[in-house]
This record gives sequence, C-alpha cells and structure tokens, in this order.
Amino acid sequence: MRRLLPEPTAEVTVAELMDELRPWEHAPPDRPYVSMNFAVTLDGHSTVGGVSRPIGSTRDTELLVGLRTRADALMIGGGTMRAERYGRVIRDPKKREGREALGLEPDPLVVIVSGRLDLPWDAPLFTEGFGEIVIFTASLEDPPETSTPVEVVRHTDRVDLPAALGHLRAKHGVKALLCEGGAVLHGELLQVDCVDEIFVAHAPKLAGGRGPGLVEGLDPALRPLDVVWLISEPETGELFARYAVRG
Repeated sequence: MRRLLPEPTAEVTVAELMDELRPWEHAPPDRPYVSMNFAVTLDGHSTVGGVSRPIGSTRDTELLVGLRTRADALMIGGGTMRAERYGRVIRDPKKREGREALGLEPDPLVVIVSGRLDLPWDAPLFTEGFGEIVIFTASLEDPPETSTPVEVVRHTDRVDLPAALGHLRAKHGVKALLCEGGAVLHGELLQVDCVDEIFVAHAPKLAGGRGPGLVEGLDPALRPLDVVWLISEPETGELFARYAVRG
C-alpha cells in the first residue's frame, strides 16, 4: 500500500497505520471516542445482496480487523447482525495478545442496537461463548439463554444512543468504540453528533440498482470532514480514507 496523504510514501503497512491509532486517549469524559468503518462501491452502495462482503477485499478485511484491535467495543445494528451473523470478532490469538499488550481486553465488548430484539440467536457470536455482549433495545421480550454472556439494557420507545454510549463509558469503561453499521445506525450516530472519525474503503466496483449508502436517515445538511490520511492499494485499486469529523 502507498500513502497518498498527508505525506506520500513509497509503502506503508497495515501495522504501521494501526500504530498511529490510539483512540482511547481522545475519549470525551461522558462517552467513548466513536469511529465508523465501512466499504462502499463507486456508486455509493454499502451492501450488495444485503451483505457487505462482496464489496471488500482481503486488504479491506485486514484493515477492518486492525481497527477492531484498537477498540474497547464493537457496535452493530440488529439488521447488520441478522445479515452478517457475526462470530468471534478477533479470532487470531496473536491479535488478542496484542490487544492485551495495549491494556485492552482480549475480546472487544460487542454492542448490538436492536429495537425489536429480533436477532439470530443461533449465530456464532451467541453460541461460541467468547467475550461479552451488551444489547440496547426498546423491546420488553427476554432473550434466550446464550453461551456468550449477554446484558440487555432497555430503553423506552426507541434506543437513546447518547444514553447508550454513556452507559458503555460509565459501566464498562469503554473509551474507544468502533461502529460497523449498518447505514441506519451510522446515520443515527451522526445525527446526535456522537461520531469522531470515519474510515471508508472506496472499492473500484459498481453495484447498480438501489441499496443502502454510507448513512441512512440523516437530516440533509453539509457536514465537513477533514482528511487524515488517504492510502492506495495498487493491486486492487482500492482507496482507504480516514476522515476526522469536525466538532
């Protein structure tokens, strides 16, 4: 990979990029430092056939896993959980050891935002028994027994995201949170001004048709971002960008 901005370099590795990231050092006092990550096609689709897998690449996955190693918690929406059926988010033992060396738990706390609590309870995330899960919901239903410990936090009518982030900071000590979507959850986080930076993998692909973009449901308004770095992958033609959200 090559760094194009801010200072061009002949080559840069994923490990070097990750070494630059210490989001827990920049957390506000009342919530975690929140990063968002997604891959998009040239025509702006964040999923194809309901899942993101066809858009990315091996390099994109490497960067995604790298970002997961730098966060206390990983947040996803219920729709993303149903489509992607997550399992253990850090499977490489060496990467879990690397997290511990940074003072993080070996497995990130997994946070699910699900208004209806309609989740695939047979997915590996719930059945493998690694780490812990926090679910924010407005449902009064009780979840089934799971091998992985689950804490359910109930909100009235709909999930209050600022309150949820405050709960994660106060009760679980989460200082750095990575949100992997989907588009509705990304839009809701941006709407309440709870996003600090955005990572985007721009894939040289066209999806066509209709489908979700980077964000959904965000009120129309220009929201300026600052480019922190731009990386090219000559082998795949991908561009990986890191943007800071202006306060």
